[in-house]
Formats: sequence, structure tokens, C-alpha cells
Amino acid sequence: MNNFKKKLVHPPRLLALSFLLAIIVGTVILYLPVSTRSGRIPLIDALFTSASAICVTGLIVVDTPNYFSPFGLGVLLTLIQLGGLGIMTFSSFILMTAGRRVSLSDKLVVEGSFRPAAISDFRALLRDVFLFTLSFELIGTAALLLKFSGQGSFSRALVLSVFHSVSAFCNAGFSLFSDSLMNYQGDALVNLTMIFLIVFGGLGFFVLQEIKLALRNSLKKERVKFSLHTKFVVAITLGIILTGAVLLFLMEFDRGFSNLPLKDKVMASVFQVVSARTAGFNTVDLNSLSVASLLLIILIMFIGASPGSTGGGVKTTTFGVVFAFLRSRIHGQEVPQIFSRAIKNDDITRAYTLISLAMSLIFASTMALLIIQPQLVLKEALFEVVSAFGTVGLSLGITPNLHPLSKLVLIITMYLGRIGPLTMLYAFSRVKPAGHYQFIEESIMVG
Repeated sequence: MNNFKKKLVHPPRLLALSFLLAIIVGTVILYLPVSTRSGRIPLIDALFTSASAICVTGLIVVDTPNYFSPFGLGVLLTLIQLGGLGIMTFSSFILMTAGRRVSLSDKLVVEGSFRPAAISDFRALLRDVFLFTLSFELIGTAALLLKFSGQGSFSRALVLSVFHSVSAFCNAGFSLFSDSLMNYQGDALVNLTMIFLIVFGGLGFFVLQEIKLALRNSLKKERVKFSLHTKFVVAITLGIILTGAVLLFLMEFDRGFSNLPLKDKVMASVFQVVSARTAGFNTVDLNSLSVASLLLIILIMFIGASPGSTGGGVKTTTFGVVFAFLRSRIHGQEVPQIFSRAIKNDDITRAYTLISLAMSLIFASTMALLIIQPQLVLKEALFEVVSAFGTVGLSLGITPNLHPLSKLVLIITMYLGRIGPLTMLYAFSRVKPAGHYQFIEESIMVG
């Protein structure tokens, strides 16, 4: 019995099980007639929607604003918030608020979700996570309220503002507009507010903590020093956004964006690249984009957000470590370096392992979709699968028409993408190594 309990509380396993349990509970609630405006949602669609919300993906099989009742939308918002911060984070916060003791395994799961190393003050970590979340979502709500307040009643405007603010900061992509944000394509306030929320939600709470500390030190005129992780995350994030936006702008200038004013072309380029980093909102019709642009978006969705954030993907640092390793080999350097610091071999191994697992999962899921529904175009299937894995939510419009088995494939892909294929590998691997020994090495031909 003790051995079973020890296996169950293995931190990666606990994380995987907590998300699975939340998806099941969400499915049951969404399946109730009270969650929809009329009738009852099919069970597979309830499961898909629950998984999409908990995994902060945003892929939808029904028209969210018109299909679900106010109660159902409230459930979705709750699932998004739970999924964005993590079920164990919420449970730990509730236990601490009630004066209860938080178990060591729970602490390990929460700390591993938000920080690169363990900390001594667990209460401070939880407090900061919730304060950051509340602060950013309140700022987003206030900014969006300025725009939505002129559309209908104040209560309607408040609901729109809160829902989109939470969905954006959690990088979920769920919208209360049937066409996402296409009606706000040229609206600077809506676009900049959503970009602000998506970017900061995707940086990671460890980075946000260091930015807060740096601002505090600068006000005291003290020295500001960032960790390698923070500098790496910010540099790669800015690089992806700027490079991606320029490429998308150039590729769609006379194509998908040809009918837009110059200002809107720039806005659409930046917004779509930022959103593709796991948020899932869109201000343009994705089917109007060229195949080259869709391929660029697929790459951005695959990379995703940063570790310890509300977003998915293989993560910016994983991409950065692989890039740094390849650059070091091209330059003939033995040890990869970033910002005058050497990268650990363990980090390089983890990065390549994660990318290998992610690509294998994407390949398997895409093939499964094409086997189940041979009429699907490869471009559509691959885009849908990468969007599910990266917990993005962008789609070329095929999601509602997928076969139940195809939906099940995407549910599994979303789940594995949210908790991470590497975490799933650790979850079902041995808690302790079987033994300590090494075989004799022998060379093989590679390449």
C-alpha cells in the first residue's frame, strides 16, 4: 500500500493525474443540460471542450458564445483559469488559505511548474503567482472595458472584458465572439491589450518575479541583475515575435493582407505571431493566408511560450538551447554558450529529448487523423495537430467536422501538450533507476 502511494505521489505523475481528473470533472459538468442553451452537448464534444479549456488550448467543436449557457460559460472560464495556473497550484493555495499543511509532493509539483529551481519560501511563490495573475487580468479587464462598454449593457461589457482578459493571460484562445477578434482587426486598444496579456502570460512567473524585483531595485537606484533564464527567455521571445511579424508582413503584404491599410497590416502581423505562440485568437481569416505563412505559424506554435508560464509548446528555452548548440558546432566551439554562460549537457539532452518526443507525437497524431479521415488535406491535419500540441487553438476550420475518433486523438494531443511529453515520460518511468552500471562504448555511423 505504501509502495502504491509512493508511486501515486511521484510529482510528474501527480501533475498528469490532476489534469486528467480536472478534464473528467469538467466533462461531467459541461455534459449537464444546464451548461447549454438547449438540449445536451454530445459526450465527445463535452470531453473535447473540457480538455481544450483545462489545457488552455481554445480549439472548439461548437460555437462557444451561442451554444453554452451563462452557467456553461462560467464553467469554461473556471476551467481556463484552473488549467492556466495548474490544478495543484489552486489546491495548494486553498489549503494554505484554510491553514492546512501542503504536502511535499504538492510543493514539488507547484515549484517545478513555475521556477527552474526549488525555493525556501513556498508561500511567497504561491502569493506572487496569484497576485501576478489577478493584477494582469484586472489591468486587461479595465482596458477592454473601455472598448466594450459602448456595446450593450455594462454587465455584458464586463463579462466580455473579464472573459477575454482571463482567456488571453492564460493563453487559452477562447472567445465570446463567433469569429474570434476579426471585428477588432484594426482596433489598437483591443489588439495591444491582448498582446500585452498574451506576452506576459507566456513569459513565465519566474521571469515576472525577476522583472518585479528589477523594477523595485531601479526605483531604489540599486543594481539590476537578471538571471540567465530571464535574459534567455526575453531575448528569444522578442526574437520570435519580431522575426515572425516581419516575415508574415512581407509574405502577406500583397496576399492575405492586400485589402488592409498599412497600419492594420502591421497590427495583424504582430498580433497573429504573438497569438500563435499558444494564445489562439485571430484577427484575420487564416484560410486567406499563403501556405508559407501557415508553415511559419506552425513553427511558432510548435515553439510556444516559455517554461513556468500559462502557455504550451516545446518552450522558447528548448528552442534556444538547440539553436545555441547548433551554433556552437558551426563555430567549432566545444561548449555551447549564451550570454557568456555555458549550457549544461543535461539541459541539451533534455531539449533534444523533448523536441524528439514532440515531433514523434505530432507525426503520430497527424497520421492518425489522416487514417481516420482520408479526405483531410495534410496542411489542415498538421496545422490542427500542432495547434493542439502547442495548446494554441488556431484552426483552419476543420475542428467541428472531425470524426469522434479524430477528436479523441486531438484530446490526447492537447493533454500531452499541456503537461509536456517529457513530464509524461517521467510520470510513467521508474521513480528510481533500476541500477547503476554502464556498458562498454562502441561507435556507430551517424549521418
